[in-house]
Amino acid sequence: MSASREDRRPLRRDPSSVPRWTAGGLYVLASVVLAAVAAWPVYATGSFLVLVGVSAVVAAGIVALVVWRRWGGWILAAALSIAFALIAVPLAVPSRLTSPLDVLRGVGESFAGVLLAWKDLVTVDLPVGTYRNLLIPALLVFLVGTALALALAVRTDRRAPAAVVVGLAMTGFGLFFGRTSPSAPLILGPLVLPAPVETAVGLSAMLAAVLWLAWRARDERGRALRRASDVSTVAVGRSSTAADRRRAALGAAMLAIAVVATVAVVPWAARDADRQVLRSIAGPERQIAEAVSPLAEYRALFSDARSGDVLFRVTGDGALPERIRIATLDSYDGEIFRASGDEGSGFVRLPSTRDAGEGRAVQADIEIDALSGIWMPTAGRLSSAEFEGERRGQLADRFYYSADAEAGVQTADGGVRSGDRYRLTGVEPTAEDLASMTAPGDSEGIAGGDNLRRWVDEHAAGSDGAALQSLVQLLRERGYLSHSLAPEGAAPPAWTADLPGYQLQPSASGHSIARVDRMFERLLEREDDPRAAASDNYVAAVGDDEQFAVAAALIAHELGFPARVVVGARLVSTDSSLATCEAGECRARDLSAWTEVRGDDGRWAALDVTPQWEKSPSLEVTQQQDPENVTEVRPDTVEEVVPPEPVQEDNANDDDTRSDDALDLTALWAVLRVVGIAVLVLLVLFGPFLAIVVAKALRRRGRRRDPDPRSAIAGGWDEYVDAGVDSGRTVPRAPTRREVAEAFETPAGTRLADDADRAVFSSVAVSDDEVSAFWRIVDEERRAMTRQRGFWRRVRAAVSLRSFLRFLAPRRSRRGTPHRDERGKRSTAQGGRDTT
Repeated sequence: MSASREDRRPLRRDPSSVPRWTAGGLYVLASVVLAAVAAWPVYATGSFLVLVGVSAVVAAGIVALVVWRRWGGWILAAALSIAFALIAVPLAVPSRLTSPLDVLRGVGESFAGVLLAWKDLVTVDLPVGTYRNLLIPALLVFLVGTALALALAVRTDRRAPAAVVVGLAMTGFGLFFGRTSPSAPLILGPLVLPAPVETAVGLSAMLAAVLWLAWRARDERGRALRRASDVSTVAVGRSSTAADRRRAALGAAMLAIAVVATVAVVPWAARDADRQVLRSIAGPERQIAEAVSPLAEYRALFSDARSGDVLFRVTGDGALPERIRIATLDSYDGEIFRASGDEGSGFVRLPSTRDAGEGRAVQADIEIDALSGIWMPTAGRLSSAEFEGERRGQLADRFYYSADAEAGVQTADGGVRSGDRYRLTGVEPTAEDLASMTAPGDSEGIAGGDNLRRWVDEHAAGSDGAALQSLVQLLRERGYLSHSLAPEGAAPPAWTADLPGYQLQPSASGHSIARVDRMFERLLEREDDPRAAASDNYVAAVGDDEQFAVAAALIAHELGFPARVVVGARLVSTDSSLATCEAGECRARDLSAWTEVRGDDGRWAALDVTPQWEKSPSLEVTQQQDPENVTEVRPDTVEEVVPPEPVQEDNANDDDTRSDDALDLTALWAVLRVVGIAVLVLLVLFGPFLAIVVAKALRRRGRRRDPDPRSAIAGGWDEYVDAGVDSGRTVPRAPTRREVAEAFETPAGTRLADDADRAVFSSVAVSDDEVSAFWRIVDEERRAMTRQRGFWRRVRAAVSLRSFLRFLAPRRSRRGTPHRDERGKRSTAQGGRDTT
């Protein structure tokens, strides 16, 4: 039996390998447990625990089989790929376990998740549970990570310590993809330990790695001493010495110092620092996109439970701003006005100071009370923001500001909270004159409804800023302020107490196109009512800033002005009908919404939209009746028409048959779709192996069809050698062709070697028949070499890359090898022999 066959035998049980497997298995188990603990906040579902257990057991079984059979890395990779395809849907995409078609879709989503789910994982709020295919990253970590860590940990060469890198990477998955805020502090009497979970996980991972590396170094040293004792006549001492004890004591002391620094010093030094994870560097775009629009919550601020709440306080020694801006909403989908949060919004971290441009210098100290959420009250164009309080480090690190929107967001632990304090320094731009602005032409955005367009066409006196200002002023005059529906059998709402003589008119919330267009429908109906002119009362649109700000933005769009909606509060105002914060205390009922429009010069102008409340609307419409005109009804002359005789047509039934028996391709498309998905999955799984088989076939075809008969025979010999290498045989060092054939031990190998030598070195011409006969023998020998082994060995030989890589491997001999056509010639100087 050849040496190559002996190398491929299953690994016999080695007593010295048991401790190595035990220690490596314990370290990998500890890494899996710590990685699961670290990643639990990401998923927080029982399906995650099942995934961890099953994937770790499957990975360990695959590694044990590969090591026992002495297979290589390609087999390990293939086995892991097959295991991933089999367990991905039940473990990572369980929502697809409803039908065979959904299972195939789940397989496609699983392989797509290998590349895409990592990004999605940092854009979804935690915990993600079993949402879509977001368990795929965890499956890869615990399947591939466990397999790599265990395969490296049981090795005896220098690659074994790399298992520590894999184990720490598994633990880092949960830490880096986890929450932006650390776990709650652990209080033990007077001792407060910040971030106890993260500290315990990191410390345990470090201890496990150090202990395993120390055991491995000691075990390797013991095996080296045993080998030295076996080959030496002098007994080598194995007992510990004073130097060994000193090294152990020094290592224990260093480990204790590291533990103390990890538990005490590091958390204390980083107590004000925010936790930096991958979702921290994703910017505020995700938080902005997921946040509830402040305009959608506007109506709730005027409920009796919240209208009196102080949201924030504004004080300052210098000049205070006129307006406090909370949120700038620049995107409307026909239902909700929200902040787009895209890159165009320009939300970036605010540096220590920036040039705020020209304007009136302002400074404001703001203290948050009942306000919550990511939107942080700001004023004008900021030049700096200085935070105070216990969270000042987190607030400063997670504050994002957009100079274009003049708005800021705070993403530290979900946003602002009661007790947060900060000082804003900046400039308040000079108020722009809307009447002097020119429309740049707004071709983007959502257009208003038919009634809004008709109202604008009837009342617009142009398309410039003055026309827009007059339209909005007319809308305010014919609108009526209302923040709620009429309570049944209860006292008037609390917000009406500040409006003496107010007559409550109920109105629904919402600012969709349908809701706004209904207001203009009421306006048009009132304007068509003859009683409106008689009473000089055209008031008909009922609502508040929520509806009127959106209506003004849609009117601006009709005239070609880009527009956005701002939710905020006014500290002062020359218009007594507008709400302002009293003594700097901004309560919920003091919040307002206004519209901002942009001219062709890029400047934004604020447009107040709050409707009046002094004149109550009259919503009755005169019922118009048709005029009573006397008409005379004259009967038409009726003539009898005799129908034609029915004619029997033979094609009538044929038409009905064709219409009833039309081919339904629905089922066919469903089948083709399933087949296409299945083919795609097979290509993803087995595409690389298929590419290797095709490459070998093309190489064999090129060698066989070489126009030079000598080269064709030499190529046939190369094909024979490559087949032997792929099947696991070893090519001797500096061989002749006959030596290679004897090493391969095939029936006609020697004949092939002699024929190849004769064709290459003889001057006799080689015919095409001889080439064909030679290649027939090569094909038989190839089949014979594969038949000598089992099915899986034949598959492995078919996809092996050894025949491609052997020409790239460095030569053992210091002398060069002959050309391909001269491989049968023995080297005159044997490698490693001194010929001098």
